[in-house]
Amino acid sequence: MERLRMAVFATGNGSNFQALVDAIQEGQLHATMELLVCDRPTAKVVERAEQAGVDTFLFHPKQYANREAYEMEILKQLEEKQIDLVVLAGYMRIITETLVTPYYGRLINIHPSLLPAFPGKDAIQQALDYGTKVTGVTVHFVDGGMDTGPIIAQRAVAIDEGVQVDDVTQSVQRIERELYPQVVQWFCEGRIQLIDRIVHINHS
Repeated sequence: MERLRMAVFATGNGSNFQALVDAIQEGQLHATMELLVCDRPTAKVVERAEQAGVDTFLFHPKQYANREAYEMEILKQLEEKQIDLVVLAGYMRIITETLVTPYYGRLINIHPSLLPAFPGKDAIQQALDYGTKVTGVTVHFVDGGMDTGPIIAQRAVAIDEGVQVDDVTQSVQRIERELYPQVVQWFCEGRIQLIDRIVHINHS
């Protein structure tokens, strides 16, 4: 089986990037990590990529006229490296049609809530403020909206009474680091089919 060629977009610490790198190195993920795209060159994830020997494309968004301009540069990088799957992992920017159109169905994101509840920023704090008893993790396709794409997989995380945001965050991040490599491996094995908004996963 030919290995799936993957690029990760990240902005911050890069814990999910590291989870994917570790899964590849441990033989649990049949993919190659070809590129990190990062809009904050000082982010911790850049250091993680350098340690893992992964190529990086770093950019300052303010140096471009608009989102489409820097996404055209990113698209060139993806095409040059023949990327099969784009994985957003804490990338804090809306993706435009410049990338969504050529990569739709091959462009995924992870979000720290059970979508469609609590999209956007500070999802865990949103859940606590609302008083919900359950939150979780969602992996979904990217369609250009704010966490609106078709849902691939979800896992729930209970919110106990009196719990603090940091505690919930740790629980959510632990699930993220387990679920994201698993979903990417489903792509590697050709198990995921997207029909309209419905995602079908072959578990046989």
